[in-house]
Amino acid sequence: MADIKQYPIMRHLRSEPNQRILRFRKGQLKSSGAGQSFWFHPLNTSLIEVPIDDREIPFIFHGRSKDFQETVVQGVVSYRVIDAQKLAERIDFSIDLEDGSLKNKPLEKIAGLMTDLSKQFAMDFLVHTDLQVILEDGVETIRNRIQQGLGDDTGISGMGLSVVSVRINSIKPEAEVERALQVRVRESIQQQADEAIFQRRAMAVEKERAIQENELQNQIELAKREEQLIAQQGLNDAKRISDENDSSKIAAKGAAERSMIKSNAQAASIQAVEEARVAAERERMLIYRDFPADRMMGLAAQELAGKLQKIEHLNLTPDLLGSMLTNLMGAGATHLESKKNIE
Repeated sequence: MADIKQYPIMRHLRSEPNQRILRFRKGQLKSSGAGQSFWFHPLNTSLIEVPIDDREIPFIFHGRSKDFQETVVQGVVSYRVIDAQKLAERIDFSIDLEDGSLKNKPLEKIAGLMTDLSKQFAMDFLVHTDLQVILEDGVETIRNRIQQGLGDDTGISGMGLSVVSVRINSIKPEAEVERALQVRVRESIQQQADEAIFQRRAMAVEKERAIQENELQNQIELAKREEQLIAQQGLNDAKRISDENDSSKIAAKGAAERSMIKSNAQAASIQAVEEARVAAERERMLIYRDFPADRMMGLAAQELAGKLQKIEHLNLTPDLLGSMLTNLMGAGATHLESKKNIE
């Protein structure tokens, strides 16, 4: 809003940079610009103030979809003035020369015009579209329709206005329909969650089965290797027993051969001794063969006396003693001589 100060004859106006002031004197445009400051006489001057900054017009309207469902569309249209003089010719932006306020409500007229046009473009889409499609794709479609429709409208451009942007904040059905849709969506989400849980469990079961199969394959492989190990151990034990048997046979054969050699040696030794003894005995028998009986009796008595440890009774007659001593002495001498010969 322009700032006007009153003085006795003249008045002074100061405007902001985002406000364009059109000054008319006696019906003729004298000056036009933003952020002006000048003196004027109220009796022959008319002033128009047009905002040239971006303006936003919020809108909300109700419509009915193709399937007869009430729908509420809420959004914002941004516009700006590109030709203040054209707009001033179509809408009254004159200001009060006392305080600088707008005499009428031109911005509300522009807002009403923009809102009605936006509703028209949006309704043209709503009445030909089902609610489900509106809720899914309606935001972008309605925004594009409104922006394109306002941009192409000759009335808007002819007023010196330009649409900056269109934003759709929300598209909502009636509360009951929205709750029903929410229930359906929740059920769908719950089904998807259940399906995800089922798939996760199925995947877990599949993985568990794969793990068990892997463990079973490992056990089978271990059993095969254990069988191979047992077979190899059996072969090793058989080979070891065979080697031990061969070693035992070799050792037994060697021991038998050594025992045989030793036995043969002992037999040969015994045979030699016995042969020597037999030969000695034979020589002795040859010596004793020609001995008279009385000498043999003497030798027998001598041998007997050497072997007896105790004699309890001995009866000797002179005849027997004399002949016996004579034979004994002779036999002893003969025996000594035979021993010397043998040795």
